[in-house]
Amino acid sequence: MATGQEKIDQLREKLAKVELGGGQKRIDSQHKKGKLTARERLAKLFDEGSFTEMGQFIHHRGTHFGMQEKEIPGDGVVTGYGTVRGRLVFAYAEDFTVEGGSLGEMHAHKIAQMQEMALKMGAPVIGINDSGGARIQEGIDALSGFGRIFMNNTSASGVIPQLAVIMGPCAGGAVYSPALMDFVFMVKNTSNMFLTGPAVIKSVTAEEVTAEELGGAMTHNSISGVAHFACESEDDCFEKIKALLDFLPSNNMEEAPVVDTNDDPNREDESLNSVIPDDNNVPYDMLDIIRSCVDDGYVFQVLENYALNIITCFARFDGQTVGIIANQPKFLAGCLDINA
Repeated sequence: MATGQEKIDQLREKLAKVELGGGQKRIDSQHKKGKLTARERLAKLFDEGSFTEMGQFIHHRGTHFGMQEKEIPGDGVVTGYGTVRGRLVFAYAEDFTVEGGSLGEMHAHKIAQMQEMALKMGAPVIGINDSGGARIQEGIDALSGFGRIFMNNTSASGVIPQLAVIMGPCAGGAVYSPALMDFVFMVKNTSNMFLTGPAVIKSVTAEEVTAEELGGAMTHNSISGVAHFACESEDDCFEKIKALLDFLPSNNMEEAPVVDTNDDPNREDESLNSVIPDDNNVPYDMLDIIRSCVDDGYVFQVLENYALNIITCFARFDGQTVGIIANQPKFLAGCLDINA
C-alpha cells in the first residue's frame, strides 16, 4: 500500500503530465507559429500566483473511433479563476497542443461550469479560443456541450462582462460563443475566425480565398465588425484586455472602478477655442476634442478600424468611466450609415 509521500509524488507526477499538454514537440510547434500555450497565456493574463485551476484531471468518456485509447490532458482546455490587477476574474484557455483544442463533452463541461461559477460570483469571464471547433469523434455530445456554453453566454449577457480572445485558427463552434460575448479581441497574423475554412469554401463554391482574407484580424475589425480589437501581438492583446477591464464594473450591480487622476476636473483647455474650423466645409478630428476634455487625454477606442465615421470609446472624467459616442467629421462628414 502506497505511503502518504508516495501518493503525493503520484499526484505531482499526474499534474506535471497534465501541465505538459500535448507534449514538448507540439508546444515547440505552437511557439514557432508565434503563439503561446494555454497555460502561458493564463500566466500573462492573471496576477502572478493568483490563478486556481479547475478540473485538471477530468477525462473524456468517448469510445468511438478509438477514443478509449486516447489520453487527452485536461480534455484540451484549462479553466479556472484568479485576479487581474487585484479583481476576481474567471477564464478558460483552449489548448491547441491537445487534439487541436477541439471541444468534446468534458471540454464543454469545464467551460460551462466555469461560466456558471462566474455568474454566481458576479465576476467577468475571459475566453481564450484556439480551437478547430467540435471534436467530431464525440459527435452529438460535443454539440450538446456547445449548446450549454451558448445558453450560459446568453444568460450572462448584460449581467457580467464577457471578453472573447481569438488566438489561433478558430472555426465552427469555436467562434459562435465568442460572437455572443461582449468584446472580441484578435491578434494580427496568427488568429482567424470563420464558420468554415478556405478548403471547404473552395470545395463548395470553387472560390479560392486565404485564411487571412476570410477571417483574419483586420477582416473582422474593418469589414465585418465582428471583432472589436486588432492586436499587434499576444502580449499587446493581454495589455488591451487589462485596460478594458479597468473601465468595466465586475457585474451589473456594481459601479465601474474609479481611478485616481492628477488631471484637475476644473481645468480649461484653450485649444478648444480654435479646434472647430470657421468654414463649415472643412473637416476636423473629433478625437482632438475628446482628448482635450477627458482625464489625461486617454481614450480607449472600441471598433477603432470599423465605420470610421463614428467614434465609440471609453474614457474617464474625474476618474469615473464614461462611454462616448461621437460623429467623426473626418470621414463621410460624420454622417451615419448602417455600419455606424
